[in-house]
Amino acid sequence: MQSIHNYYGELVFTKKIMEQKLSKNIYRKLVDAIDNVEPLDQSIAGEVAHAMKEWALEKGATHFTHWFQPQRGGTAQKHDSFIDYGDNGEIIERFSASQLVQSEPDASSFPSGGIRSTFEARGYTAWDPTSPVFLLESGKTKTLVIPSVFLSWTGEVLDLKTPLLRSLTVLNEKVIALQKLLGNKNAKQVKVFAGIEQEYFLLSKDLVASRPDIIVTGRTLFGSKPAKGQEMEDHYFGNIRKNVLKFMEEVDNTLYRKGIPVKTRHNEVAPNQFELAPLHQEVNLAIDNNLQIMEVLKKVADKHNMVALLHEKPFAGVNGSGKHFNWSIGDNTGANYFEPTKSPLKNISFLIAVSAVLFGVKKFGGILRASVADAGNDHRLGANEAPPAIMSVYLGEYVSDLLNSIEKAGTIDEKEVNEITLGVQNLPKVNKDYSDRNRTSPVAFTGNKFEFRALGSSSNPSEAGTILNFIAAYGFNEIYNRIEAKKGDIDVKQKALEVIKEIISETKNIRFEKNGYSKDWHKEAEKRGLPNAKNTPEALNLFLKEDVIKSFSEFKILNERELKSKVEIKLENYIKTKEIEYKYAMKSVNTLILPAILKQIEKISQTAKNLEKLKLKSDIFVKEAKILIELYEDINKYNLELNKFVTTSCGTAAETAEKFASTGVKILEALREKVDTAEDLVADEFWPMASSQKLLNTF
Repeated sequence: MQSIHNYYGELVFTKKIMEQKLSKNIYRKLVDAIDNVEPLDQSIAGEVAHAMKEWALEKGATHFTHWFQPQRGGTAQKHDSFIDYGDNGEIIERFSASQLVQSEPDASSFPSGGIRSTFEARGYTAWDPTSPVFLLESGKTKTLVIPSVFLSWTGEVLDLKTPLLRSLTVLNEKVIALQKLLGNKNAKQVKVFAGIEQEYFLLSKDLVASRPDIIVTGRTLFGSKPAKGQEMEDHYFGNIRKNVLKFMEEVDNTLYRKGIPVKTRHNEVAPNQFELAPLHQEVNLAIDNNLQIMEVLKKVADKHNMVALLHEKPFAGVNGSGKHFNWSIGDNTGANYFEPTKSPLKNISFLIAVSAVLFGVKKFGGILRASVADAGNDHRLGANEAPPAIMSVYLGEYVSDLLNSIEKAGTIDEKEVNEITLGVQNLPKVNKDYSDRNRTSPVAFTGNKFEFRALGSSSNPSEAGTILNFIAAYGFNEIYNRIEAKKGDIDVKQKALEVIKEIISETKNIRFEKNGYSKDWHKEAEKRGLPNAKNTPEALNLFLKEDVIKSFSEFKILNERELKSKVEIKLENYIKTKEIEYKYAMKSVNTLILPAILKQIEKISQTAKNLEKLKLKSDIFVKEAKILIELYEDINKYNLELNKFVTTSCGTAAETAEKFASTGVKILEALREKVDTAEDLVADEFWPMASSQKLLNTF
């Protein structure tokens, strides 16, 4: 085994390689564009492209691709070879500046939400220099991958990365303006960091072969709850099995070669469920890396005769999977605005940053919920395994007491500040583990960062990252405006403390320190006026509120047309996902479930006849047959009801999505209940699909 540092990042066009391949002047300009978000000097693109090509060819690459994040989810790419005609007609390998900076994939297959017609297929990818170029391996084939944004030919957003980058720009603008107002002349550039934990299930590929519902939909549409699930917690605290550890080792090594600093691997609560977590990185890179992590998990699992499931709720009766988005804001000086120190200025920055998040969540908590809305996550949010759909903030006892003390203080001045119970000017550093995490809270302060726990395991974190950045920028902007509006000759820091006190008071309704799963909290949240979108269509509708559209436009994250397009695409994805589930459930019932029940009925009936011939009682068999016949009839009834529902028009996309989320879900749940009852009564030799118990007993 090699030491990790010997091969770490060998598939990445790193700064070290850039420095070797580029002239000093070109290297400096490129690094400025990467580190300081400076506009890319187009004149350097030619030399950069040449250096990338030479490095890629040395590594054995034959093609290049712009890698982007369409709004339908996942990632997309179109590969082009390096070959071109030379001056004399001979074949040469070429990679030009224009090929690096921009590409034109066939965009007709990607949803646009009405931004363009299908026949107007032109869409452009453009290089994002802030995320490093890397090599994609598939067997012996290597491809140079260029992380990119994806825009329509009119310049409107068709992807998830562009809004994220825009949110970083506006957050930088609002934070730096406020820091300058406070007298901080050293802060020049905001740095947003993220650590994204990833949960997943591993299943035997051989067993999954008998579960077409998993293959088609990513989850079990049917399957009785396992007798032994996670009750004993023996998986969570148990040893990692040898075959899983081999899989994990290959995942780690693959990710290290890609320059992805995965740090932790362990069993999770549900049987066959696992988690990995990387070190924190700048948010754009962390998200790009998470997208690669999901792809690597699937590919490596396949090599080990396994299937990696990223669905949020693949099994009934055991926990589903999510990902935790650890998020913090700092700047070029190395400061972390969520980590207080003994410095008075930094402690004011800490209080401002926390207040900005509180204010942003109060104003736009609904769209924070909407950012994680999809068909898979609907199964998970609100259950006793994931945060509720109500967006609240947990600060922990220490910070809560601190804010309460500030709120109760009299007129805020330096003397008052120093007399506050826990102190503000001399606020001690809050350790990461000062208080236990509230795992029922969707937004939890965890020492020097916020942890957003509501993401689904298959989601692209760009959407959540965009909204976190946006709500923080909105809060910082509000604080800046209030400080500027304060009259009098008092010190700007004193004005800031007065504004902090105001916001602490105004945002008390979104702070919650207790059990987010309790019914009492749902009642209390309703009294507080907090949104509680139960499903995806309901959540997505919150994006269309007038104040959301206005603020998104003013902050130049998404204009009204782009925002409405985003909602339409997500509704369309939701409808298609549910429609596939409903249609495949019907097919499974007709071709697998009902025939299996008939076989059991026939077996029981034949046994009863044989007993009667021997003049023995067969009442018990008659009763068993009757139960199965009634189940058969019920299953057939719900199946026909589901068919009628799917084939009946529900109106507009919004109306269809709402019906699919309510009526459709209820019919499928009723159908599943009857099928799962039948599974427990039909002999294994007749039941056509591997049970959840078998699937979850493998690792």
